[in-house]
Amino acid sequence: MSNKSLFNHRESFTFRRFSRRGYGLFACLGREVRVGVLTVATLSAAAPCLATDSKPVSFVEAEGGLATDSAGTELAEALVSATRAPLAADVAARIVTTLSQRDLEAAGVTSVNDLLKLAAGVDVRQRGGFGVQTDISIDGGTFDQICILVNGIAITNPQTGHNAADFPLNTADIERVEILRGAASRVFGSQAFSGAINVVTKGAAKTGLEATIEGGSYGTVLAQARGAWAVSPRFSSSLSVGAGCSDGAVENGDFKQVRAFWQGQYTDDALMLQAQAGLTANDFGANTFYSAAYPNQWEATRRYFVALKGETKGRVHFTPQVSWLRSSDHFQLIRASHTGENFHRGDVLTVGMGAWTQWALGKTAVGAELRDESLYSTNLGLPLSDEQQFNVNGHPDIQYNHHAERTNVSYYLEHNLVVGDWTVSAGVMAQRNSMASRTFRFFPGVDVSYRPSSAWRLFASCNRSMRLPSFTDLWYKSPTQEGNVGLQPETSTSYRIGAEWGGHGWKVSAEGFHNRGHHMIDWVMYNPTDIYHATSFELSGYGASLTAEMALSQLLGSRQPLQRLRLDYTYLYQHRDEGPDYYKSNYALEYLRHKLTISLDHKIVSRLSATWTMRLWEREGGYVVYDGVRPTDQLHPYGLHALLDCRLRWKAEHYELFADLTNVTATRYFDLANVRQPGFMLLAGAKIKI
Repeated sequence: MSNKSLFNHRESFTFRRFSRRGYGLFACLGREVRVGVLTVATLSAAAPCLATDSKPVSFVEAEGGLATDSAGTELAEALVSATRAPLAADVAARIVTTLSQRDLEAAGVTSVNDLLKLAAGVDVRQRGGFGVQTDISIDGGTFDQICILVNGIAITNPQTGHNAADFPLNTADIERVEILRGAASRVFGSQAFSGAINVVTKGAAKTGLEATIEGGSYGTVLAQARGAWAVSPRFSSSLSVGAGCSDGAVENGDFKQVRAFWQGQYTDDALMLQAQAGLTANDFGANTFYSAAYPNQWEATRRYFVALKGETKGRVHFTPQVSWLRSSDHFQLIRASHTGENFHRGDVLTVGMGAWTQWALGKTAVGAELRDESLYSTNLGLPLSDEQQFNVNGHPDIQYNHHAERTNVSYYLEHNLVVGDWTVSAGVMAQRNSMASRTFRFFPGVDVSYRPSSAWRLFASCNRSMRLPSFTDLWYKSPTQEGNVGLQPETSTSYRIGAEWGGHGWKVSAEGFHNRGHHMIDWVMYNPTDIYHATSFELSGYGASLTAEMALSQLLGSRQPLQRLRLDYTYLYQHRDEGPDYYKSNYALEYLRHKLTISLDHKIVSRLSATWTMRLWEREGGYVVYDGVRPTDQLHPYGLHALLDCRLRWKAEHYELFADLTNVTATRYFDLANVRQPGFMLLAGAKIKI
């Protein structure tokens, strides 16, 4: 037997430009060359203020393909949005999770919130169904501590994070959802305290028309349509509209909603401009959303969003942007009455200018941002004089009589260096807010990655972040809650280490993290008969997560039915370091100790396939047991719960038929306070693509 190596070692070459001209390398070979593109959980967004339209190829879908066009163009690289300057995904210094359009379609979700339930480290505490009133947090943080973005533009609401998940777009618009876990203030600003979620839309260049309608349990009907067209070779546009209504799965759980989203893009040799506008309108019975003592609450929210951003091309890339966000909220503690009634109207105007360039020592980015946050309210803020008050729109007998405003100025500097198998990304954000301090505060961070081989990547990072108290934290007052004007800005230091290991058709990633927070804000009760008070304390957290994904059709062959298997697990422990004794925490210490998600795709017959998703989680803390509408002195632990969902799908070239079976085992559980979640639900529908 000869001493031949069992494995052949091959040197790899990376081609970034292809040409069909006669002197091209591939032409010289005198034979056909096929180029396959493989990206596993990577991104296609540029700097955080400017996402691109290049599409990532899921490793399940990548079967190889022709990488040239008739003109011989440069291939678009997959870029990450975890840095201020665009950085290729294969050399990124930080792990970023991507939930693709394929994940969305396979899981059968009706909102972005449902999709986020599948991601490791993301906690989705949903009060109402179908994305109505949802709290989203990352790695033990609270719903106020994450930055929500659409195509890199922040839509975070400074009034409250309860309504931050009212995304002003439809699921038909979504290309992918990017999740950056851990402190990210130097990348996305002070809002990104414990992480950021960026929804990237399909882009107006993808022409065509699609429409979806579905209905089912509890009188639920949902519909949406999206059209995209190329007006000229340089300008493209798209528009989506959606609406839905339901009787609700619980008493006083009815809702109706409307969403619309438009975007346009202009590109030439010197400039790229992208405009977008969206709105969302929700009216819903709020059941026991904020207190079990009042089971007949009601709320209506509106959100309007307009943004314009650009990027110049050349030696120095300038990236200006401007955006405006208006959020309004009408709340009734007792539906159809003035009891505990509140009106709020908030505006956020943001203007930013950035620049980045590539030179001999890497990529450097600098920039500045001015953000003005203003709120008119019947409850929050400082009292207005009689001359300053004005009527609430649609309610001539009610005036906004309180006002709050703050201006945030921030500057950033970042440098990215790639040397051999090493990548270092380091930067700092300097921030000053008119409400918090007259001096600048600095929040530095550094991310490092090392690639010992083509199959391995190792990561380490240390970043500091901050968050201002929301207007609700500071001023809200009701029969069940009381804010605290003495709250200080939250600050945190986040340490993370991780690794990715992958091969043909499979990938495994693991992370460990430690967060140390100061002045962390929570709402607590000090005794069983107390209301909730906004307070702060020191908080430390430790955790680890594991994600494994296998393309079974590649590993086992295409003739067997199994297509893809994905597993996500997160463990978290948090410790309150100091502060007065309390009876119950409402947010910060009601985190997910364990979360396990397993998803399996498989074929059934012909065009019919199924996706099964099992979620198992254990939440810390508990809820007050009520006797009717009266609280007792008993706390019931949230405990351990398991849910099984299934989507059946018949997919053809231009149409799709589907049925979504949610909570197949009809498990009834509480995931937030005393808001009981629905049992089994069935929705069925059809999608048409032209």
